[in-house]
Amino acid sequence: MAGLRYAVRLTAGAERDLEVIYDYLAAHRSAEDAAALLDAILEKVGALENYPERGAVPKELAALGIGDFRQILHRHYRLIYRVIDREVFILLVADGRRDMQALLERRLLADEG
Repeated sequence: MAGLRYAVRLTAGAERDLEVIYDYLAAHRSAEDAAALLDAILEKVGALENYPERGAVPKELAALGIGDFRQILHRHYRLIYRVIDREVFILLVADGRRDMQALLERRLLADEG
C-alpha cells in the first residue's frame, strides 16, 4: 500500500472545533500550549493520508450499527472522520469527556437522514 495517499480535509465544523479549542486554551492557559496542542492534533490528522483505516469505530456509533465513521485520539480529544473513496473528511474534534452521544447525533447523524 506504499505510495497510496488519501486527501485529508477538515470540514467547516472541524475547523470551528479547532478554533474553539485553541481559543479556550489560549485564554485559560497560554497561546504556546494552545499552539502545541493544535500542532499535535494536526500531525495526527496528517497521518491519515497514509493510514486512513487505522481508527476505530466510535463506540456510540457501533452500538447503533453504524460503522461508516472512525476516530483517532489525542489525549482526551476525539477526532471523528469518514473515509469516502480516496478522501478523509475530519468531521468533529471534541473533548471526549463531553456528552459524545448527543454531540455525535447532532453533528454526524443529522446529516445522514
